[in-house]
Amino acid sequence: MKKRLLRDIEVSEVGMGCMAFSHGYGKIPAEEYSIEAIQNAYQHGCTFFDTAEVYSPNLSGIGHNERIVGKALKDVRKEIVLATKLFIDRSETRRDGSVYNAVKHHLEDSMKRLQTDYIDLYYLHRTSGGVSVEEVAEAMGRLIDEGFIRGWGLSQVDVNIIERANKVTPLSAIQNIYSMVERDVEKAVIPYCLKNNIGVVPFSPIASGLLSGKITTNTQFERNDDVRNWVPQLSKRNIEGNQPIIDLLQEYAEMKQATPAQISLAWMLKKYPNVVPIPGSKNKERIIENLDAANVELSDDEFNALDNALNKLKVYGHRGFTR
Repeated sequence: MKKRLLRDIEVSEVGMGCMAFSHGYGKIPAEEYSIEAIQNAYQHGCTFFDTAEVYSPNLSGIGHNERIVGKALKDVRKEIVLATKLFIDRSETRRDGSVYNAVKHHLEDSMKRLQTDYIDLYYLHRTSGGVSVEEVAEAMGRLIDEGFIRGWGLSQVDVNIIERANKVTPLSAIQNIYSMVERDVEKAVIPYCLKNNIGVVPFSPIASGLLSGKITTNTQFERNDDVRNWVPQLSKRNIEGNQPIIDLLQEYAEMKQATPAQISLAWMLKKYPNVVPIPGSKNKERIIENLDAANVELSDDEFNALDNALNKLKVYGHRGFTR
């Protein structure tokens, strides 16, 4: 698979979000299945794997997902890029004596679960908890200098926060929601990141499955721990409203001998050179399908026609910013 840069961290053009192996999309698979799915992705050319300390069944514990990812990739650690995330609040900084100590405490726990002595890309999962982004940026800078992390990032942030953080310690990546039906980042975040050599890592790039064309008004999601129950675009009314977008994707999928999901990913890869989507799935076949979006090439004319057509279609439902 072709490579892209998140500042100076080289990754596969499409990465893999691993959250679904631990929570968020109904019943989680057996650990053996999850490990095999992650290893299959690596063998298929994926070198960029995204997890977080908080990804655990029903968010009831810490580290479930990191442990799975660590087991799956320990034998190829030097060949891949690991990204994980932390939450931090002011009470932790008081307990540990400083923001740096608190962040390093989280980092050491994540490294232990991931079976590694460094993290390639370390995100602040959300800017909350009473700790300023400048303090976190300073701590991340120290950790970079000490060789514990290669780069750092922020998730679900606006340009004001990005700029404040980047002035203290240059950012490698921003992980925000972005898809054909969630395009807020195109207004300011992506332009700022392009100008300042910061990668953009879209989560939910297929809109929780909407853009696959496989979700219909008859689709039933599991009641427990399935985020799709509250994704706005996936209400019955909004699925119907967004059908023209799915029809457009299907038209291009047939033309390019691809799937609608692959076209949606190929669109953002063509549009921005600093974008590296991390579609997530707990299904082995779907994971490979998503990675193969990197093989779908839209010509300039095809992209322009698709982008222009998309711009004319109304999006029903908006997930927006959640901190």
